[in-house]
Amino acid sequence: MAVQTSAEVPIPVGEVSRLIGGWIDRLGAVWVEGQITQLSRRPGFGVVFLTLRDPSHDVSVRVTCFRAVFDKVADVISEGARVVVFAKPEWYAPRGELSLRATEIRAVGVGELLLRLERLKRALAAEGLFADSRKRRLPFLPGCVGLVTGRASAAERDVLENARLRWPAVRFAVRNVAVQGVHAVPQVIAAVAELDADPEVDVIIVARGGGSVEDLLPFSDEQLVRAVADCHTPVVSAIGHEPDAPLLDLVADLRASTPTDAAKRAVPDVGEELARVRQLRDRARWVLESRIDREERGLAAARSRPALAEPHRMVDARAEELASLVGRSRRTLGHLLDRACGDLEHTRARVVALSPAATLRRGYAVLQRADGAAVRAADEVREGETLRARVADGAFRVTVGERSEGTGIG
Repeated sequence: MAVQTSAEVPIPVGEVSRLIGGWIDRLGAVWVEGQITQLSRRPGFGVVFLTLRDPSHDVSVRVTCFRAVFDKVADVISEGARVVVFAKPEWYAPRGELSLRATEIRAVGVGELLLRLERLKRALAAEGLFADSRKRRLPFLPGCVGLVTGRASAAERDVLENARLRWPAVRFAVRNVAVQGVHAVPQVIAAVAELDADPEVDVIIVARGGGSVEDLLPFSDEQLVRAVADCHTPVVSAIGHEPDAPLLDLVADLRASTPTDAAKRAVPDVGEELARVRQLRDRARWVLESRIDREERGLAAARSRPALAEPHRMVDARAEELASLVGRSRRTLGHLLDRACGDLEHTRARVVALSPAATLRRGYAVLQRADGAAVRAADEVREGETLRARVADGAFRVTVGERSEGTGIG
């Protein structure tokens, strides 16, 4: 249960240390895995001192064991080796230090490491971290290339020299880190995160030369793999040589077989690009010239046709057709008019022959009463009535006299 304290009723340091020791004693013995960073076998002492460090975090703990325990594995482990120890946590109250008292130490063999990596690989693949759909394409010409590698290493030299040979104007943001050992994972993670946060960096290369399976273990660390998976900037993995396959290769957007190959993948070759530009320019010129030639031939063929070679010939032919049609229309219209004139003359002659005026010209007259009605019988008028007499060349008035048996008109 929690200790009740206050500013008025504090507990001494010794009591705090004693309480911590009691809590730690209740933990019991545990199996712990780590990497040996310091190893001290002092002559005359029956105890061996180790410092065990977490490869993925900046955490270490002091381990002690009897020489008899260490001598069982002394020929297979050294500084930098990965081990698994069965130890009991101990609290040294006078100095307030935590340590582990190991009763068994086992070296982690290559086979066991590879088996663990295979389990981790399957687990991460099940999460989709290695899926091709997550991988991004590298920019054609990055403005700045981030490089995470060892200081003054062959990998750094290969990347920088080959990239500048291909594109002299390329810029690099280099972050030198530990590429093996207990400090490798946190330093690489920090460098990748820093470059990923830089808006000027367009692609990140993580490069390291070849090495043993143990040397390349930091690049299969789960924390590093997840950090690369979370990057927004495309990442190129160039770890070791062609046969080496750390998990970083699987999560990276592009896997390069060597650091030199990474430089070739990250930046284009200026000579090749200039040759490609010249080739495209020549192809464009050839296509344009071919099209112009084809159009010129088509135009010449069109101009050679009679319709375009002698365009007035078509007009003359149409003019002749038009004159012929006009002549035919005029002749037809003349015939129609002549026929109509003949018909009109015949009709006029018949009308004239049948006209009352012709009768009048033969000496006849037409008598009309005052209302204009023609007198057709003698009994239609009375004596003394004035009538209008119409003859061929005019009219005059007459008066009805005494009726006679002949005409009845006087």
